[in-house]
Amino acid sequence: MKELICLLIPLIRDLSKTICEKLNGTTETLQTTLRILKELQEKSKELNTINDYINYVIVVNQILGDTERNLKQSEEHLVYIDVQSSQLDNENHPIDATLNISHENINGHFNDEEIKDTVDSPELKINASQEEELETNVQGDNPDNSVISSNIDKGDEPECEDNDSVSVTEEQIQHKNTNITYDQELNSQPEQKEENIMELTRSEVTVNETRHSDDHFLNAGAWIYKEYTLQNEMGEERLACFIKAPPFVLQKLQCRFMDDFSSLMVLESEELVSSVLNISSPDDHFKIPFPISISIPFNSHYRGSYKDLMVKVTDEKVQSSYLMPNSLEGYHGEYKGSFAEVKVYKLGIFSVVSCLKKENFTVLKKGLSLKLSVDSRISLNYPPGCFSSSVIVQFKVQPIDTSLISVLKAKHDIYHPVVSSSPLIQVKQPSVKAFHKPVTIFLPCPPNPEKKKARDDAENKRAASAAASKTTGTHQIRAVNASVRTHGDNPSELLKLMAFKEDHWIVLDDTVVRNIQNGLVSFEVTEHLQRFFVVRLSSTMDTINLISFAQSLEYAIYSSVVNVVLYRKNDNFNQVIVQLVPSKELNWEIAALFEAGYIGPPEPSEPIVLQEGDQIHFRFSGNISASDGEESGKAFKLTFHSQRMQKKYLDLSVVDEFGNYSSPHYKGTVSFYKISKEEVMESYKIGLPTDNYMQQGTPVCKLSITLPKVEKNVSRPSSTKLLALTSGDMLWDSVLKWVAQELSEEEASELFQSLPLHRSTIQLVRLKSPDNLTYQIYELLSLWKKRLPTSTDKLHLLARHLHKSGRSDLVEQMKVKWEPNMRGLSTL
Repeated sequence: MKELICLLIPLIRDLSKTICEKLNGTTETLQTTLRILKELQEKSKELNTINDYINYVIVVNQILGDTERNLKQSEEHLVYIDVQSSQLDNENHPIDATLNISHENINGHFNDEEIKDTVDSPELKINASQEEELETNVQGDNPDNSVISSNIDKGDEPECEDNDSVSVTEEQIQHKNTNITYDQELNSQPEQKEENIMELTRSEVTVNETRHSDDHFLNAGAWIYKEYTLQNEMGEERLACFIKAPPFVLQKLQCRFMDDFSSLMVLESEELVSSVLNISSPDDHFKIPFPISISIPFNSHYRGSYKDLMVKVTDEKVQSSYLMPNSLEGYHGEYKGSFAEVKVYKLGIFSVVSCLKKENFTVLKKGLSLKLSVDSRISLNYPPGCFSSSVIVQFKVQPIDTSLISVLKAKHDIYHPVVSSSPLIQVKQPSVKAFHKPVTIFLPCPPNPEKKKARDDAENKRAASAAASKTTGTHQIRAVNASVRTHGDNPSELLKLMAFKEDHWIVLDDTVVRNIQNGLVSFEVTEHLQRFFVVRLSSTMDTINLISFAQSLEYAIYSSVVNVVLYRKNDNFNQVIVQLVPSKELNWEIAALFEAGYIGPPEPSEPIVLQEGDQIHFRFSGNISASDGEESGKAFKLTFHSQRMQKKYLDLSVVDEFGNYSSPHYKGTVSFYKISKEEVMESYKIGLPTDNYMQQGTPVCKLSITLPKVEKNVSRPSSTKLLALTSGDMLWDSVLKWVAQELSEEEASELFQSLPLHRSTIQLVRLKSPDNLTYQIYELLSLWKKRLPTSTDKLHLLARHLHKSGRSDLVEQMKVKWEPNMRGLSTL
């Protein structure tokens, strides 16, 4: 057994080794198969795109074929009419004939024998130039080949009411047999013989698979602009958009604001600059002769070479497409401002966004050297043979502000070696394979500003000393040589290429980044990079810290620091405004709110970091609730957009009028929660409210709010009315009023400090009547008296407080004036 086991052990080892080799080979085969499947999937996507274009071309070809056949038929009819007209002209009979052709009535008969006797009528002549015009309207500058314009010259007869173009689809023109009526007055022949010799066709136009007669478009009239105004939450009329379409279409269209869904309208590099509009038709079967024009007002604060304005069209599945608008500045109708006008082929949700400008280049097999228009310092060199076929490459450039790097360095010490950064470059191309040849890229990356300043100062000193000194030529040459420096590599600085691949940032340590003069760097890449930028370091930095810096920088690029402002109306504390204000505009916005009549407290919140489309949800708690006119006690929300100020107007109310009994104010707290746009998108897709995130999360800030208590007059039934004041109460009331009239402002302040009253109570009384000192003193003395026990000697206590306030003379006068009633007073 031992011998057999000893023989079996090597066999088992050999078998295990063989199995491992087979598994490794199988793994490599599966990996290769997976790569091939991915490539096939990409090719399939490309083929699907090509098939869409092929199908589109086929449809266009069919439409053009149908149009050609219809034109040939029309030409045959025109030739036949011309022949008949020539025959009639040869007969030379004085017969007057009129041709009544209109869009409302195209029925009639040609008479076989009588038509030979009709004279040559100008209404029957259609010259060759009009035929060419008809062909031009069909085959001319019309990308959809879907517009037919017909204009028939009828001599002195009135023209047709509608000569506008008509939009058609695949089954454009269908003919049905109709008759053309000739009303003939035969002066020479009393008898009339009628016989139908031919039938012409009348066209029906198909719009969106629905047939429309010529009457339909005749009644449509000319295309006009219509303005759509809607009410905002303050009840004010606000322009929503202009729509240009036929009147019968404008009557069917509806427009409404959808700003509550603005979080779904923006991506990370986009900024919303207009309202979100939903344009729809209540009748799903109503067909619209597209395209129609839509003009949307917008307000963009920041424009530059890196940004573009686009109209974004979104459907119910949150799938978006972009349209390049015609930006209109100045007046549009009676409104002045900026408008983005586009032609649309479907209805949906529309908004204007500011996004990074896209630049597309076609890289051929022979290569391409290109410079980006947004920044001419950014250039790329694709050598010949870099791609095996032509490839369309798209670039977007995101500039990086030096202040962002300074903020990150101030918050995190590990980023201190970072000196500067190049712009962030985003690249899209259909193939992600490695290049056949390396691509050379040039980027601007500013040098170290501190070292540059020190070098400039040193050079200035050397130049000054060289000009002032009167030394030999050798010393002068030495001075000149010392001042001449090359902008080559600085051994004390490092350049690192950061790249985004496969959904995460990496450091390409193997890529050599060279420093070129004037703050330019260059490097070569051998594979496609989705996003990349170069960072300049003053010293070495760990890879983990570099990746962390790239993540933090990318987040900071698309983030803003904001403050929550909750101010009250100065003449009505129950009306408040809640607003998200960027921190850099806080002082200006507070001044604007003050001019509009809003004041604090509370003070603005601590800074909060938000990205475009993030939401702030807030709710009131404690003894104060709020309402926006629809529902009280619910949670409210504000969506942050850096170029659109978001605000909410609310009415405050007290939950329990008998609450906060120990305080002169009603107290409440407003809690604010941050919900990212990714969470909003997820909630929209699964159909759940975003309140779940608010319940699970913690507030990003809280603000305390108060409302002053107001003394109310309680009306009681006659059976429960209080008895009249006693003589003692009336006497004390007269005493307190007399004392209030005798005290000055300084003496009243001394008296208030002496009386055992809360400071908040004194402030509340002063707020109720700030200009009436006598009333303030009387109210505070009355409150002090009401809080004393019944058995207390109130006269003695009042005299003591008057002594403390420096008015002992009032005590003597009070005793003399009220001497007859002093005995009754002491019993109160």
